[in-house]
Amino acid sequence: MTSSPFRYFKTSPEIIRLAVMIYVRFPLSLRNVEDLLHERGIEICHEKVRYWWNRFGPMFAAEIRKRRVTNCSYSNWRWHLDEVFVKINGETHYLWRAVDHEGEVLESFVTKRRNRKAALAFLKKAMKRYGQPKVIATDRLKSYRAAMKVVGNQAAQEVGRWKNNRAENSHLPFRRRERAVSRFRLRRSLQKLSSIHSAIFNRFNFQRHLVSRDEFKIQRDASLIEWQQRCAASFDRPTGKLRRVRICLMVWTAPPERHHDVPYWCCLKPTVGRSHPHDDYNTRD
Repeated sequence: MTSSPFRYFKTSPEIIRLAVMIYVRFPLSLRNVEDLLHERGIEICHEKVRYWWNRFGPMFAAEIRKRRVTNCSYSNWRWHLDEVFVKINGETHYLWRAVDHEGEVLESFVTKRRNRKAALAFLKKAMKRYGQPKVIATDRLKSYRAAMKVVGNQAAQEVGRWKNNRAENSHLPFRRRERAVSRFRLRRSLQKLSSIHSAIFNRFNFQRHLVSRDEFKIQRDASLIEWQQRCAASFDRPTGKLRRVRICLMVWTAPPERHHDVPYWCCLKPTVGRSHPHDDYNTRD
């Protein structure tokens, strides 16, 4: 039986979840997150934000991926594969990415080489979790063809001039995130951030250019509530299953000393389990 992962922290889990979401979802630095939380009256150090996302970020991302695989909320109809150059201490590495036809990032994988062995390891990792797709759209890199011959699905490959734009566009949010963290120094840091960023980005990717304003607001509120539900799950597993606990819903409540030009994700506060409506703004560590 595992206890709650927040049991040794004085800070409330709601604030930890909010800090992790702000840092991973938006292209902000650690000190930017510290300043935004300071506007809410939450005094923390930027190093504390670094520790939170390193410890709880993989936990939240694993929970999101587990639910997506369990509920089959992904598509095996068409995958788009692509790789991008990333500098780590001046040395070139490659970030491989698999995206479905709706823009959901399925898998991210970091390698030092761009050859058949790296492409094969990337394909095996993605197919082990999501199965084999019917169609795989790639660029003209020969490593994909060689790796797919080993797997045995080379007939599913499609190569075209604009067929892989879905994967090319999926790199843009991570590129903005990369500039905010001032590059990477370790390969494992790149792998960790890319995996966490892709999982949380999928949760808040609404494709707002395809829906109306009213529908976008409904989806945004539903995503925030679902984020609280998934991350508020208890980690006590006496029977091997995840047990639900009481959910803290997030609502818009602007503090009296703040103005309405504060971003909405700075004014979200839980409405359950607080004795005073402004307890979150008086939190100190």
